[in-house]
Amino acid sequence: MNRPLFISDCDEVLLHMVAHFEEWLDEAHAIRFHLESGDFASALTDKVSGETVPPDRIWPLLDGFFRSEMHRQTLVPGAAEALGRIGEVADIVILTNLGDEAHGWRVEQLANHGINHHVVCNRGGKGGPVKALVDERNPRSAVFVDDLPVHHASVAKHAPDVWRLHMVAEPRLAPAVPRAVDAHARIDEWPAATDWIIDRLMERA
Repeated sequence: MNRPLFISDCDEVLLHMVAHFEEWLDEAHAIRFHLESGDFASALTDKVSGETVPPDRIWPLLDGFFRSEMHRQTLVPGAAEALGRIGEVADIVILTNLGDEAHGWRVEQLANHGINHHVVCNRGGKGGPVKALVDERNPRSAVFVDDLPVHHASVAKHAPDVWRLHMVAEPRLAPAVPRAVDAHARIDEWPAATDWIIDRLMERA
């Protein structure tokens, strides 16, 4: 068996995204994003008409943000330091839900923040990619971190032996997001999360 494996999401775990998405929507599209609501489907409203932005417009807006505005994103406090500590005991993979066309953008973006680890792009549930990474690397132990409960459910189904930590690093959003029922723990700040992660990674080492 090989070194432990740490698999981390990027947005709202390593980098802040939704607050910068909110700013851009207001500036470029006159759309208000009710970030604190925690309900993405109904959180966007047109500032002129007051109408809710329909779901079929949200994904193109997100795509536009990632294509042209990733430079806005800022590092979550403590994230770089956490990866430094975790990297001393485990291999690190960043598993991000962006299309393959965005791989280079994400790698460059993370490198600009001093984060230089293997990046895997994905669409849909993350259980399959996590299982593939575990099958490929055969780690002594593995920990997965993500802000979205749906991905914890997916990993629990496809790679149940992987430890799962729910983290929502955006302080305005975190109170509106219930703990993922399929996660082993919920910790929203990196100092405490790092200790939990390293303890889990070293359990079978």
